[in-house]
Formats: sequence, structure tokens, C-alpha cells
Amino acid sequence: MLRWFVVFAVVVFNSLAARVELDWDVGYVYGARDGYTFRRAIGVNGKLPFPPVHVTQGDTLVINVHNSLDVPTSIHAHGLLNNGTNYYDGPDMVTQCGIPPGESFTYVFETKDQFGTFWIHGHTRHQEVDGLHTPLIIHSRKQPVIDYDEELLMTFEDWFTTEFAVRQAYIDSLEDIRTLT
Repeated sequence: MLRWFVVFAVVVFNSLAARVELDWDVGYVYGARDGYTFRRAIGVNGKLPFPPVHVTQGDTLVINVHNSLDVPTSIHAHGLLNNGTNYYDGPDMVTQCGIPPGESFTYVFETKDQFGTFWIHGHTRHQEVDGLHTPLIIHSRKQPVIDYDEELLMTFEDWFTTEFAVRQAYIDSLEDIRTLT
């Protein structure tokens, strides 16, 4: 009897799951996230910031990423377990090669055992500090334990007046000077 209940529960749970598919064109945009410094940044589908991702526990999240940058890119779903799928983890040259300019890669994230608030961010060349990041909210299939009036999503970011590549070139030039002395 218990075995049939477990089989029934698994079938019901899996039938409620959805496949959420997103198409992301990662490219350069311009903006002044600090309200002062207008500069080049990295957005998705021409937007910065780009919308949070909402799925429900048990859903399969599919993100088709096209790289419109002039450098490689990759994304990482921070906090998600990639048991058996570490090739979707995102660290460039660790678990996957970066997505070359003009090319595409499809990420598939299973959310069976997790729910809560996470974030998706660029994992190549510090692209997250140039704008390539967004919240990932996995809603629980169960009712919350406590009642609450409102749910708010707040994100914080470091915003620099120059993009990472410019800051890195400056740091590299300092290292060159140090080796001369």
C-alpha cells in the first residue's frame, strides 16, 4: 500500500512540473545604474537590469544563451545543486568552456529538491559586476509555514564607473611597472 502511495505521489508531483524556457541574448547596453556615470554594461535582450526569473519547485528551467558580446561568456545559477550536471555550472574553463562570441549554449536546471531565492550571474571575466546578474526565485509547492503581508525582492550590486576590462587593464599595467623596479 505504501509503495503505491509513493508511486502516486511521484507521478502527481512530476505532472505538476513545468518546463520554463527563456531565450537570453547577452549583449552590451548603456546605462547609469548609479544615476551618474553613463557607461557600457552587459544586459540581456537589450535590458539592464533584466527581469528576475520565477519558477516553481520541480520545474525544469531552460535558458538558451546567445552571446552577442565580443568576448566569451557563461552563466552560473548561484546556490543551485548541479548533481550530475556540473557541465551547466558555468565557471568558465572550470566546468565548461565559455560561450564564444556569436555562439549559443543551452543551460538546463532541475529544481526538484530546492526552493528559495538564488541568483543567476555571469561567470566569465567578472561580467556580473558589469550587469550580468538577476534574481532566481524558486517558489515552493507547499504553503508557507507563516502568514505574511507582502513579499519584497531587493537586490544590491557593486557598480563601478568603468567596466571590468578597463579596471583589469589598469591593474595589469601596475603589475608591469612593479616588475621593472
